[in-house]
Amino acid sequence: MAERYFPYGDEEVAYLKARDKKLAPVIDQIGHVCRAMDGDLFGSVMHHIIGQQVSTAAQQTVWKRMREGLGEVSAVAVAASNADELQAFGTTFRKADYMLDFARKVDSGEFDLDAVRSMPDEDAIAALSSLRGVGEWTAEMILLFCLGRPDILSFKDLAIQRGMRAVYHHREITREQFERYRRRYSPYGSVASLYLWEVSRGVISG
Repeated sequence: MAERYFPYGDEEVAYLKARDKKLAPVIDQIGHVCRAMDGDLFGSVMHHIIGQQVSTAAQQTVWKRMREGLGEVSAVAVAASNADELQAFGTTFRKADYMLDFARKVDSGEFDLDAVRSMPDEDAIAALSSLRGVGEWTAEMILLFCLGRPDILSFKDLAIQRGMRAVYHHREITREQFERYRRRYSPYGSVASLYLWEVSRGVISG
C-alpha cells in the first residue's frame, strides 16, 4: 500500500500566512511538509502505545516483531494472545497489558472504534483517552496522524511549545498564549503543528 501523507495544500498555507505574519516566513522557508500517516485506526492506537517513552527505532522493532509473530496486528489476533506473548515482542508488561485490554474491548464490541471516526474532535479525544495506556496527547496524535483531523494543536506536545518559543521569541508558552495561537491557526491547527514541529527540529535559520 502506498504511503499516505497528511493532506494539505495552498488553501491552508495561504490562510495561516495571512493570519500570522511571524509564521508566514517560516512556512516559506520550510516549504511543503510531508508527514507520513498511520494506517488503520486499531493499528495506530497499538503503534502509539508501543512507542511511548521509547525511540522510534525501538518502536519499529517491536512493531515488526509483532506483525511477524501475529501475522497481522488486528483486534482478533491480539485478543487471542496473552500478555506474556506480547511482552516477548520486546515491550514492557504494562504496555502488553494495555494492548491486550484494548484489543479485547474492541473485539468484544465494548469499545466501538469505528464510532470514533465520526465523533467531533473533543469527543474522539475523550473516547480514546478512556482507554488504558492512552492519554490526551496520544489521542490527539491519533486524530492527527491516523484520522487526518485538520485542527489538532497539542498543548502537551513539548516540541510544539519549543517551536512556538522559537517563532514568537517567548521564554515559555503559557496556556493563555497557546490558546491565542490555537484560535489564530484554526481551522488549520494541524498544518500549523507540522510547521512548528519542523521548527523545533532546527530546520530553519535565523
